[in-house]
Amino acid sequence: MGKFKKSGKKEVPQVSTSSLPDIVYMLIFFFMITTSMRDVELKVKTALPKATEIAKLEKKALVSSIYIGPPRDPKLGTESRIQLNDQFARPEDIPDWVLQEREARNEADRPLLTTALKVHKETRMGVVTDVKQELRKVGAFRINYTTLKGSALEN
Repeated sequence: MGKFKKSGKKEVPQVSTSSLPDIVYMLIFFFMITTSMRDVELKVKTALPKATEIAKLEKKALVSSIYIGPPRDPKLGTESRIQLNDQFARPEDIPDWVLQEREARNEADRPLLTTALKVHKETRMGVVTDVKQELRKVGAFRINYTTLKGSALEN
């Protein structure tokens, strides 16, 4: 019987990197498609107030935001305005907006829908009270005030 001889040391072949650019472009394309940017263009200023006792919301997908503050465009005045989605609204428009938001959600998630009030820190409470009254009319009792973390005494 013959013996097999090993002739020297064999080297491991190098990993081919020729398909690496294709993989990188696929990943970039994937993240460009799946990433969502801000849905709403803010037309009001929202310098949020500070609070010390805050809690983080668990399911942000179940949150609908109402923005209240002075308009960014100085031509529209300095009085606080209400913004629903991408347009200014009156307090009377809120019930219809809430019903549309509910219809856009899954039926199991509708009772869990939370309305976040993102109110400019210098807005008068009368506007916020009007919004809360309209939310009560349609049974939207889960309300969240969005704030920044910190002491209200800090500037």
